[in-house]
Parts: sequence; structure tokens; C-alpha cells
Amino acid sequence: MAETTVAEVMAELAALEDPRARAVNERHGDDHGVNLTQLRAVAKRLKAQQDLALELWGTGDTAARLLALLICRPKAFERDELDAMVRETRVPKVHDWFVNYVVKKSPHAEDLRLAWLADPDPVVASAGWALTADRVVKKPEGLDLAGLLDVIEAQMRAAPERLQWAMNTCLAQIGIEHPEHRTRALGIGERLGVLKDYPTPPNCTSPYAPVWIAEMVRRRDDR
Repeated sequence: MAETTVAEVMAELAALEDPRARAVNERHGDDHGVNLTQLRAVAKRLKAQQDLALELWGTGDTAARLLALLICRPKAFERDELDAMVRETRVPKVHDWFVNYVVKKSPHAEDLRLAWLADPDPVVASAGWALTADRVVKKPEGLDLAGLLDVIEAQMRAAPERLQWAMNTCLAQIGIEHPEHRTRALGIGERLGVLKDYPTPPNCTSPYAPVWIAEMVRRRDDR
């Protein structure tokens, strides 16, 4: 069976391009017009192919990079490869999938989390905060939660949008998962007012931390 080439994949992605999907995605800063369900179907057919994933990533095309993240082998990347890749992920959906589908599964995740938290590039730092929020939920042992709240309280309000969002997620997760810090997390959220007026669709939880924390805690209490 012949291997799929980058040219063949790019042609398939081009055929899936939908101007209406592109218009919707562009409102969120994502420059692609491929329906993500269809993209996942392509990935399911291709299965894991690290070399093809690297070639697709190298095209710089957003749809190709999203597909690359679905068919790559996360543990195959070296630390410096991942560090270089995060600095290229300016498109929000690519950044989100890169952190969630690749870096979180990498043996280098903790090393990169610490390095990225202190990075002067706010997009890179946001990846560090996203990884920290994940640890707050799944493996909080060893984290200085009070120290994280100190940084959030001092820096979140003035942070650029993507970094602010990641810090806010970390704030909410601390409040949800760690009752001993909940009152302080709620207070920080109320004082800073970050995302208080964010438009939230019906039946969705607001990203405003005090509302988010209260709703998640209520749901747990109702179980």
C-alpha cells in the first residue's frame, strides 16, 4: 500500500474547504475553513504517522497543522522540538490542540511547563499556564497554589488575551478543586472582574471565575 503524500493530503484538505466555516473560524482568530469533524475523519483514516505529521506541520498551513497534531506521536518529540513548535503556534486552535493533544502527553511536559511559565512571550506563557491548570486538577502535589494565586492576582488583569484566559482557567480550577483556596480564588475573581461580561451562550457556564467556580461546585454537591 502506497504511503500518503503531503500533496495528496493538502489536496484533500483543499477540497474540504468551506467558506462559511472559514468565516466562523476567522471570528475566533483561526484561519482555516475545514470542518473539524471532517478533519478528524481524515486523521482517523490516516492513523498515526509521525513523518507525515512533521511534513504537514512544516507547510505552515493551519488545517494541515491541526491534522498533524492528530496523527503525530506525542512522545516522539524531543523537548527542543516542542519548544520551537509552541513559538510557531499563533493560531488559537492550533495552540490549544498542540498543548492538549501533544505536550500534555509528552515526557517533557513538566520541564516545559516550568520554562514556559516564565517566558516573556505571552503566547508561550499561556501554554505554561494551561499545563499548570491541568496539573491543578490532575496532579496538584508539589504545586504552590498560594503562590500561583499571588501571581494571578498581580498579573491577570493586565495580561494579553490568551495569557489572561489561561491564567483565569488556572484560577477557576484552583477554586473548584481545592476548597482550602476557594474563598481566596473567588475574591480574586471578583476584585479583578476578568471575563465578567464575556458573552456566554445559553446552557453554557460563564468563564468568569466566581460564576464558573460556584457552578462546578454546585454540580458536585448535587451528585
